[in-house]
Amino acid sequence: MGKVTLQDVAKAAGVSIATASWAVNDNKNVRIPEATRRKVRKVADRLGYHSNALARGLARGRSDLIGFVSDGVATSPFAGQVIQGAQDEAWRNGKILLVVDTDGNPTIERKAFAFMLEHQVEGVIYSSWVHRSIVPPAELDRITSVLVNCFDEQGRFPAVVPNELQGGRTATQLLIDAGHRRIAFVNDPPISPASVGRLAGYRQALEESGIEYDPRLVIAAGADQEGGYGAAGAVLASGATAVFCYNDRASMGLYDALRERGLRVPDDLSVVGFDNQEVISAHLHPALTTVGLPQYDLGVLGVRALLALQEPGADRVGDDADAGMPDAVGMPDVAEPAGPPYAPLLVACPTVMRDSIKPR
Repeated sequence: MGKVTLQDVAKAAGVSIATASWAVNDNKNVRIPEATRRKVRKVADRLGYHSNALARGLARGRSDLIGFVSDGVATSPFAGQVIQGAQDEAWRNGKILLVVDTDGNPTIERKAFAFMLEHQVEGVIYSSWVHRSIVPPAELDRITSVLVNCFDEQGRFPAVVPNELQGGRTATQLLIDAGHRRIAFVNDPPISPASVGRLAGYRQALEESGIEYDPRLVIAAGADQEGGYGAAGAVLASGATAVFCYNDRASMGLYDALRERGLRVPDDLSVVGFDNQEVISAHLHPALTTVGLPQYDLGVLGVRALLALQEPGADRVGDDADAGMPDAVGMPDVAEPAGPPYAPLLVACPTVMRDSIKPR
């Protein structure tokens, strides 16, 4: 049998082609008896008819498609959870996520936006694999858009980003609560939301606990294994009994350097990482206590923010979702963001307790 057409469905159901179209495309603007709608859909299912998605979207006034454009999230070993969270939340709301990873290629990005606009997506989530400030693509001005894991400094678009300050404060507080007072911080030198925010959180935790900030305990090192390895000498020379590392990769390098010196974590030095790259943190010996990036939550809340822009009048969640949400069910509803200019929605970075802290 050839391709089943709308004419085939109409003939089998005993209705006009127009009525068949209205029924299968669920056009609520046309009055059709519900029994007729059900009959036509049943016939369409039996015959294996598939309506044109674009035509169906036009008939209903919505496509049920959400675009997701990233510059490398899909290929990042741990940031793919952003897509998973967005996809799950889209599906919970009856939407389908169209994902394009441009790998930072502007030509691919332009084609991706053209494709999504052509298919009348209801909105676009634009995401970066690393938390940073961006210049939003001009195409975002043409459609409802939300930024995830990135932001524009003018606040032209709603943004959902990790709460770096809270994460840095939490990491430092874990060590303070274990009785440590001389705590080093191995930080990435380049200025970024993560390096600035985590340092501010480190300082805030010290201040709130009555511990004087000592800039000599802040050690600049690359955000990788080599950086952490190279920072070990300065950490030990500082007299620190504990260290908060900018990320888990730096922590791994620090572990290696300590082992070479015959020192042990946490007996000789307590260590807290950041990011929760499980391929690293869960498999170090001992397993690394760390603060996770809320990748899944960013995706979920990005979709919620996007949908909220289409639902004005609901109660607004503030600009801080600092609630440590374990799953989508426990997250707050995100109402229409106030703006522009929009203040970023800050998402809490969760604690992941393992075995690298020893009480003093």
